[in-house]
Amino acid sequence: MKVFAIETAKLAGHYLVTNFRNDKTLLKERGSSKEIVTKYDKESDRIIVDMIRKQFPEHNILAEESGSINNNSEYTWIVDSLDGSGNFANGNPYFSVSIALMQNDEIILGVVYAPFLHELYVAEKGKGATLNGEPITVSIIADLVHAYVVTCEGSDKGHVRMAKAYAAMVPKTKDYRKVGSAALECCMVACGRADAYVTFAIDPWDVAAGILIAEEAGATVSDHKNGPWKSQRMDVVVTNGKVHKEFLSHL
Repeated sequence: MKVFAIETAKLAGHYLVTNFRNDKTLLKERGSSKEIVTKYDKESDRIIVDMIRKQFPEHNILAEESGSINNNSEYTWIVDSLDGSGNFANGNPYFSVSIALMQNDEIILGVVYAPFLHELYVAEKGKGATLNGEPITVSIIADLVHAYVVTCEGSDKGHVRMAKAYAAMVPKTKDYRKVGSAALECCMVACGRADAYVTFAIDPWDVAAGILIAEEAGATVSDHKNGPWKSQRMDVVVTNGKVHKEFLSHL
């Protein structure tokens, strides 16, 4: 299943990167909404879902674009076919394909592929995390004042909490940034490029794979009150573990 997930993510990623920066109409489709869904999201979703249904027809699927297929299986594939649609549409290379596999209520496999960056993150439960086949681990930063933090608004439509968190956290941290792909932001913590990630009412397909990758690299994951992450829309904090308690206290 790991080999299948990697091959599937690469196939969808190849489709995306082949079309990246080639469609000038995307910039005209921005509209006023913070959310954007392109035809490339939908085609990438079709590629992934079709492959899962062919290889594992008995499994469940939870996909951002095509919705849910419930076959009452113990296995559920959680798919974000294009995480960072706004970046993709704007010619920004920080976008990814995210595929996770959940057994009952536990994520056991996570793959995040950033095709333009040529970065493939993979994790299996209990077996560590890798970037392009090399083991990765979280940073050693132990003080929040020295920490780089990444963030996104998730599905919190009003953005009020995100704005309040920004105002509260910026003076307490080294820097506070938005990258535009939740899966990659989780992976940034996993490989030490960031020390913490915070989001609000995030959907599971955005972070399921990234959370396992981060955890297997040594990260601590919780909700905003230090409760456990669950495969549902919720608030999430991912840190290197060393700044987790301090981060939550200010948040």
